[in-house]
Amino acid sequence: MEAPAERYFETVNAPEHEFRLMQLDDIPTVLINERRGYTHPWSEGVFKDCMKSGYECWVVVYLERVIGHGILSIAAGESHLLNVCIHPDCQGNGFGRHLVTHILLRARQNQARRIFLEVRPSNIVACKLYETLGFNEIGVRQDYYPAFLGREDALVLGKEFVPDNPEN
Repeated sequence: MEAPAERYFETVNAPEHEFRLMQLDDIPTVLINERRGYTHPWSEGVFKDCMKSGYECWVVVYLERVIGHGILSIAAGESHLLNVCIHPDCQGNGFGRHLVTHILLRARQNQARRIFLEVRPSNIVACKLYETLGFNEIGVRQDYYPAFLGREDALVLGKEFVPDNPEN
């Protein structure tokens, strides 16, 4: 069981890590990361449903531990980044950027022409990350996210993939 105040991960810049497809055995750790990372985390059932539906469910492994995850759906030439989470003790070291870049590559490899996502406007760090990766705001979903008091809007971001350009 995780002690609330204990830090489990050393923090270093540009650490070596790997990506692999999520396994059912990863879900307990994924849930810990999700609950530590978000005020309104996804449930175990949502992750299992994503896996059963054939979504690309990835984990980030660092020091032999799952420290983050990302969920991508792809259909009809479009992709949707549904969830990105890095354990709070590991944030600020580039893992999130590497994970989103990996997911962008996977979307392109699967013939997606564009990718969409929703993000809380209050999540300034994520908004900046997506902006630096070439996402643009294309809309707002009102009252999309649950919040402690009521609901919060979502910014809808999109990115077009330029054919034969591996940089995006």
